[in-house]
Amino acid sequence: MKSYLKFYLRPILCLVLALVFVLPSCDKGDNPVAYVDFTHLRKYNSKNKEHLPHMWDMLHTTATLQGIVNRESPQIYIEYVVADKLEVDRFWWNYYREEGRWLSERDTVVYNDVVKLVEDYKDYINGAVVYDSNVASTSCVASAVAGVENLIAVRYDTSPESLYSRLILNGPELKVKVWLVNKDGSSMFTGEGIIPQTDKKSTGSAKNDAYEWYIHNYMDSNRCNAEYAGYYLDQYWRDHAGCSVMNAHCLTNHDFFVSKGAFFFDLSPWSDEPATDEPTQKAGQDLVTLKKMLAEAYRINKGQKFCHIGGFPAWAYKYTTRVGGSHAPVATEWEFSRIISVYNAFKDADAIGYGAMANASFWQHFPLEQSYPQKWVSEEELKQRGYLDENGKVIIGDRKFMIFYVGDYDASSWVTSVLPRLWNDEGRGDLPLMWCISPVLARRAPMVLDYVRKTASANDYFAAADNGAGYLMPGMLQEPRESGLPCGLDAWAAHCKPMYEKWGLTITGFVIDGFAPGLNEKGLACYASFSPDGIVPQKTPRTRLFGNMPVLRAGDDLVQTPEKNAEFIVWDMMSRNPTPFAWYRDILKSPTWHKEVMAKINELEPRIELLDAPTFFELYRRWLKENPDAAAGLIK
Repeated sequence: MKSYLKFYLRPILCLVLALVFVLPSCDKGDNPVAYVDFTHLRKYNSKNKEHLPHMWDMLHTTATLQGIVNRESPQIYIEYVVADKLEVDRFWWNYYREEGRWLSERDTVVYNDVVKLVEDYKDYINGAVVYDSNVASTSCVASAVAGVENLIAVRYDTSPESLYSRLILNGPELKVKVWLVNKDGSSMFTGEGIIPQTDKKSTGSAKNDAYEWYIHNYMDSNRCNAEYAGYYLDQYWRDHAGCSVMNAHCLTNHDFFVSKGAFFFDLSPWSDEPATDEPTQKAGQDLVTLKKMLAEAYRINKGQKFCHIGGFPAWAYKYTTRVGGSHAPVATEWEFSRIISVYNAFKDADAIGYGAMANASFWQHFPLEQSYPQKWVSEEELKQRGYLDENGKVIIGDRKFMIFYVGDYDASSWVTSVLPRLWNDEGRGDLPLMWCISPVLARRAPMVLDYVRKTASANDYFAAADNGAGYLMPGMLQEPRESGLPCGLDAWAAHCKPMYEKWGLTITGFVIDGFAPGLNEKGLACYASFSPDGIVPQKTPRTRLFGNMPVLRAGDDLVQTPEKNAEFIVWDMMSRNPTPFAWYRDILKSPTWHKEVMAKINELEPRIELLDAPTFFELYRRWLKENPDAAAGLIK
């Protein structure tokens, strides 16, 4: 009773609880939404060894069930994620429960018990896949199997209160259709002999043998959906939960990828050392397995479709200098990005800190508009505002122009959990800001992209985040490729173009080249086909005009106080930059923060102007045409 009272008393509550519980059926009609209250899990302590297995099991089993049930229609919703004191799942639920919005007429049934939830939705599943507590990678494999076979993932644990006991041994007594552990609880994958249910010799790594089993039984026979993958922590997290925020396990992120029948993995991208979570393996064994999975995905996708990988290297837990490895976190991020790009894959970068996201399988059904156009600036408007003379030439004088890359919004989890706070900052609309959001996030967080477009001010303009419709390193799409695969640029253009058109995007606000080569002529032509009004790479001349597409080299990240950043920008633009155009990147900063930076800049150097994105890139293009050396990339 207390849980229901707590639910009724929450502020801004727009729910209507069904007085009579109607059990869901498989007709996929207007069933009541099953609202699963996991708020009590937020109180769990990373040092409590009894809490962690219970939390893991509750979230993992529910996420796999949710992915299956929500595959065709939105029926199960959970409340769990908190970010910077924002109750993320509650925020989006309340907003779309308001009168006239998408969920306003849906009835709701509240669940606190996972067993009851499974019992009520058991008609959607074929049973369970049971995995091994002692081989961490089997938890990722279990999520992959769950999506293909319509099974829920359950960890083997015969203690009386475990979900295994309550769901398999008792209660609904679900049939176990796939075992990733021997039925007596001993490990099926040992790193020795022949990998079970295959003809493959062991890799010498129990961790990798589990993935080899999956490759053999699902990828080799085209039984998974290779257009999607989840790169999330395996159950190694249970023994290392204190390394970061409690929701960094990202179990709630699994539901979307389960709904897609995706493959899952947690592997190191490094070739020169054993993975830090299994130091006894051969150096680079994780990478060998990762490349096999990516190569299989490429084959299944026939090189024409890109693999959408949700997740990010778990740098606080594995594979970096933070935990005994020899590579820094950013280097690990870039190496992973470089490798996946070689196989036509990109990441939806759910990075630690704000990496947790729930309910993407639910929100994927949100009804978007057919298109979200944006207006470009006209020559007449630029003349009226004093930026062009009567002949259409750029008027510079002693002015210099700048723009902020307002990011990083290349992750569905980040836009879902952080953007609401920053977007609703009281200073938004006072300055022209270029909000850089990847259009591919509309797959997992369509309600967020719709929300910001419909509440934007005249000063809010949108460009694509790194590096288009997904985060990869485009230089690795160019031939020759270390994978030996053919050029991937045409496939990348075909992937990005319809999303740019739908969201009215013509600018790619940042291109992270990282460890990849810079864009060559074919690479630039690829971007010109869908981002004609500008790109901002790292590895390029300071200025360049490619055909009619302006190319500007990325400037610096703003990581200090507003005052220090303002001082740096003034020095950089007035002393170091020989051109009148400059770009600066900030990460998760509010409109008020930008106002503070600009106030200090205006105080120090009033000749520097912050422009809106269309004005900045249109003036820059025209200036390049008027300055042949700049257009040719000859300015140092």
